[in-house]
Amino acid sequence: MKKVEPLEAILWSIALPGFSQLLSGSIIKGLFFVSLEFIINVNSHFNKGIMLSFLGKTAEAANVIDYQWLMFYPCLYMFAMWDAFKMAQDKEKRYQYIPFAFGAYFVTIGLMYSPLVYVNGIFIGPVFLPMIFLIPGLGIGFIIQYIIIKFKKLKN
Repeated sequence: MKKVEPLEAILWSIALPGFSQLLSGSIIKGLFFVSLEFIINVNSHFNKGIMLSFLGKTAEAANVIDYQWLMFYPCLYMFAMWDAFKMAQDKEKRYQYIPFAFGAYFVTIGLMYSPLVYVNGIFIGPVFLPMIFLIPGLGIGFIIQYIIIKFKKLKN
């Protein structure tokens, strides 16, 4: 297996879930993640939604997207990213999965609320609102990770 840098692993995983696993030699796992990403992406019409959102047509994007399929995407995406990051680590750090898990939770919540949220009369949509929700999700995840590590040190 080829060892990749943690940043390289994250960046390839952001590009497409499974790419980092393929790069590091985990062919079966990489193909599994790529296949799941493809199945979810096609069935949710996510690429069309991304394209419309970036063209400023967020309402049209919301009408195109199949939310039942897209709800699977945040967990797959963040899990593949965590797995890539974990594989790239020389030494696994304790509780490093927590920010990734909370990122997935918050992106999913952002996706659920995306049909309802307007900011200053502007519809944010099913692509940008979940992306915005990732920030507090990661932040809360890092805070919880920090608290758990500090609490465990105090106990010992």
